[in-house]
Amino acid sequence: MAEAVARLLIVEDNKVNRLLLSRSVEVQGHRVTQADNGKAALEMLRREAFDLLLLDIEMPVMDGFGVLEQMKTDADLQDLPVIVTSSVEGVENIVRCIGLGAEDYLPKPLNPVLLKARIDASLEKKRLRDELKELVRRFATSEVAQDLQQSGFALGGKRVNASVMFADIRGFTPLVESQTPEDTIELLNDYFALMFEAISSHGGVVNQMVGDGLMALFGAPLPLDDCAGNAVAAALEMIELIDQFNQGRSAMQKPQISIGIGIASGGVVAGYTGTQQRATYTCVGETVNLAARLEAHTKLARRSILIDGRTQRALKHRVPTDALGAVTFKGKSVAADVFAVVTRQHN
Repeated sequence: MAEAVARLLIVEDNKVNRLLLSRSVEVQGHRVTQADNGKAALEMLRREAFDLLLLDIEMPVMDGFGVLEQMKTDADLQDLPVIVTSSVEGVENIVRCIGLGAEDYLPKPLNPVLLKARIDASLEKKRLRDELKELVRRFATSEVAQDLQQSGFALGGKRVNASVMFADIRGFTPLVESQTPEDTIELLNDYFALMFEAISSHGGVVNQMVGDGLMALFGAPLPLDDCAGNAVAAALEMIELIDQFNQGRSAMQKPQISIGIGIASGGVVAGYTGTQQRATYTCVGETVNLAARLEAHTKLARRSILIDGRTQRALKHRVPTDALGAVTFKGKSVAADVFAVVTRQHN
């Protein structure tokens, strides 16, 4: 049973039917708004929030089929439960309504007991869907949540062009050993808050966190016009935020931190990996491996941001870089051209 008061929109062109149906729903304890045609109903749905739609089929201006068709293609409306209340007979009409996304179909004249049961059941389903959406929003990025809503969940991946970033805190292990666990957790929470802001503000998605390290994607799951440019812009902002963060830590006589960032661009296979019970969105491929090695190489190169040749070419001289030459990384047979992004410290 639905315990909370819900807001329902009743769409019915016959005024007597509309008023009587509204009264019946209000007696159940719900709030009601009325519309006398489909066009007016859609305008209300796009302007206000409702929990359930009671929809007639035969109406002037726009019929119920037209409303269902538009709701099905509208990401903001496609999950709103709809109960069709109609005198239009025929199995084909019922099938058409259900196929267009209606939750249920009740023939007129409406049985009040059955109507209440169907309303309660539809509202309970909506409550469960809303809870699931909230969980997805809480434990996944907005981009992954949007991908799940649009495409659904399926294990497997697809090949896309993207930029991959790895970043971590330099000298993190000795830092941990020199302070309390509470200080370490506070540091990591502050650090990730800053890094997430820089990455997400440039269209990136953080898809992995391990200790003090993170992996971010630019161009997956949602496409991005300038993956490399956005990734480098995010990296530069990350460095700037760390500089400002260190000023505050210095004032509190806390140890300062530095980070290393590696970025590579190219083809990756991105998608959901794991099991049907537990999965994560990630990507694999040579581009991912190269980005990880570039991040590790920042220690030897003593530069904050290292990028590969594809990323450097995609920048088209918008960001100054220093060529560090070709490097043959461990496990690789072909050397990779490495470039350091010029930061304020190296101007």
